Parts: sequence; C-alpha cells; structure tokens
Amino acid sequence: MRVVMFGYQTWGHRTLQALLESEHDVVLVVTHPKSEHAYEKIWSDSVADLAEEHGVPVLIRNRPDDDELFERLKEADPDIIVANNWRTWIPPRIFGLPRHGTLNVHDSLLPKYAGFSPLIWALINGEREVGVTAHMMNDELDAGDIVRQEAVPVGPTDTATDLFHKTVDLIAPVTIGALGLIAAGQTEFTRQDRSQASFFHKRADDDSRIDWSWPAEDLERLVRAQSEPYPSAYTFHRGRRLDVLASFVSEGRYGGTPGRIFYREGDGVVIVAGADARTGRNRGLAITRVRTEDGRELPAAEYFTSMGGYLTDRP
Repeated sequence: MRVVMFGYQTWGHRTLQALLESEHDVVLVVTHPKSEHAYEKIWSDSVADLAEEHGVPVLIRNRPDDDELFERLKEADPDIIVANNWRTWIPPRIFGLPRHGTLNVHDSLLPKYAGFSPLIWALINGEREVGVTAHMMNDELDAGDIVRQEAVPVGPTDTATDLFHKTVDLIAPVTIGALGLIAAGQTEFTRQDRSQASFFHKRADDDSRIDWSWPAEDLERLVRAQSEPYPSAYTFHRGRRLDVLASFVSEGRYGGTPGRIFYREGDGVVIVAGADARTGRNRGLAITRVRTEDGRELPAAEYFTSMGGYLTDRP
C-alpha cells in the first residue's frame, strides 16, 4: 500500500522505520518541528532525518490544517495514513482522505489512557499492564475501532523508562500487523467500549511534585514513573527543591504528620505518608537517593544527616 506517515520523536521514528522495512511504499512524511518542552526533548529521534535518508519527501507542520498540505496529500495519493505520536488534531478532511482512512498507533491499551503520557499515568495509577494499540481514526480522539493491540506486564520495580523500552518494541508488529489486515480487505474491527475510556493530559512540572498526603505505595510509583530521563519527582526541604530519584515502601508503619522526616530503615530515610484509603494504614516512603538544587546526587541517608524536620510540597 502507498502510505503517508504522520509522526514525531522516537515513537514516530520507530513507526517509520518499520514501514520502510515493510512491503509498503512510504510516499510522504509529515512531522513536527523540534520542541523545547521538557517531555518532548526525551526520546527525540528525528523522523525528518530518517525520511530524508531514504529519499522520502518531508513536510514540517505544527498543525495539519493548511491547504498546501492538503494538496500535497492529494498528490501523494495514499492508500492509508499511518500516524504515531502526532501531537495535534488531524481534521476529518485529512484523516478521511486516503482510500482506507487513517491508522493511528497509540502507546496505551485503548480505550484506557487516551491522550498524553499514557505510560507514566498508567504506572502512577498502578496498572498491571501497558501496551500499544492500532486503531482507525475518527472524529473523537483515540476512539476509533481497534485493528490490533498488544500488551506487556508492568513489573513491581518497572520504571517509566523500562515500560518505554518494553512497548516501543511492539510498534513494528502492531503497525505492520494492522496494515496487513487492512491490505487483505478486512474492514470490520473491534469497537471500543467507551464506558471504559479514560483521558489524561500532557505532563507538566507540577505533576511531578510530591504530595505527602498520598499513600506511600502511590508515591513510590510516582518516583518510578518519573525516572531518568524524565523530570524527577520532587519535594522541598528547607525551602529548596529536592529531587527524589529512588525509594521503596517502608516495612514498618509510621503514623503522624505527612512529610515528617522520621526514621532510618535499611538504606532509606522514611518520610511519613498519608494513609491508604483502602486499608486505613500508614506506610512510610523510604527515600534512598536524592538530587539537590545544585545537581549533586547522593544517598538520602547522607543528605539527611540528622533526623527530624519536614518535606513539603511548596518552598
């Protein structure tokens, strides 16, 4: 099939790579300009560079809503558009132009986690598995019929970085497998159960800020979700920002005021956290490694040379 690719960053790069290695013919690539947003500088392999290396024409757009782009798409005469990690709305006259419409590849198990940063949100929320979904695009964001979907389990110590590497390897089989079904003439796919849908926004700095009223189990997942190279989970100590790089849930139960620097447990320094609403019990978050405002990374026990005091969610 003749394919036009809409994509950005490493997800789009992997999709384009899979298409170039397949039997399909990539006739045009549309991608975004580089961004300085903290989350968009991560996994930033260039879709444009890969396309140009293979002699595929490239168009750079923030939004695909201009007449010049529409005319170029008509000239390209695609059988299908494949989109992955396209960051803005694609209007109906674009996604409905090809003979077979537009296949969107999304890094979640739709209908859950439509929108942005699905791996991070899924880890924070304690999901047991994550994955990749290829679905037909329609008027509603990430809501079209599912063509192919694959899942991988979330391990008890997995970080968002681990989940990225697990799921990025699903892009090729999900995308090429879905195109194979479409090329073979299949037109009926799995309708999404919209009663199970959830949507999450793009991560911002405040979303990484630790709220010590959360249960320790939730905070430990937040720390793992904000693993390098993502911006770290953070708190404030004596008016200065302190990044929390590694932690575990305490064995002991520690009650009292959330944020209190309380006790040494193993390699960690226990901070009192909120009670778990399901059990009514408190566990502490044992921090093992931190980074200071001046960039020093050190064991938490070395940083907290004396117990006492508080960590807060504001300076």
